[in-house]
Amino acid sequence: MARQRDEKIDRAVLAAVTALLREVGYSGLTMEAIARRAGTTKPAIRRRWQSRRHLVVDALAEDRIGVVEVDTGCTRCDLAAHLQGLQSAMADPALGRVLPALVADLADDPELRERFLAVVWEPRRTACVASLDKAKERGDLDRELDTDLVLDLFAAPIVFRALFGHRDLPAHFPSDVAHAVLSGVGLAAGRRCEKSPGALRCGSSREGD
Repeated sequence: MARQRDEKIDRAVLAAVTALLREVGYSGLTMEAIARRAGTTKPAIRRRWQSRRHLVVDALAEDRIGVVEVDTGCTRCDLAAHLQGLQSAMADPALGRVLPALVADLADDPELRERFLAVVWEPRRTACVASLDKAKERGDLDRELDTDLVLDLFAAPIVFRALFGHRDLPAHFPSDVAHAVLSGVGLAAGRRCEKSPGALRCGSSREGD
């Protein structure tokens, strides 16, 4: 009969991974350090997880960094709260500093990449979808809205700034993003498709190209 898996060891190992990611980062994470911090052995860890990156994915899924469940009755407030959670997550070394290297590692492991998307990324999208669905029920958003597109429009500015660091991420940025996406940034004149010589036209290149 197979020996029953000790969940206490699982939890201790995952907690050790998260703590060490914040202290030494992804590149400095070793099985020796994890085992020492968790009070177990490397063989015990290797029996449970195939590799370091499998450990990291499971630790991020366990910690649910920045996942927010909110229902204030205010669409803009709810979406800003989700974005604040994402901004906090990207500022946390256990996710923000790990993500670039982890994503690069996952490129060669499609199965683990799918698991990462399912257990780390999808929960925060699912929580935000719940807020979008409530907003549709209230009549704040178009019921035919492309939900995936809107989620990416909201999340992209924060993820982009966090990964590249080309601009600061001030505390008011999530609220600014929520306002910009909900209200739109183009005035009436900017939404028109002007078919004048030299002007950019919808669905085409410049005149004469």
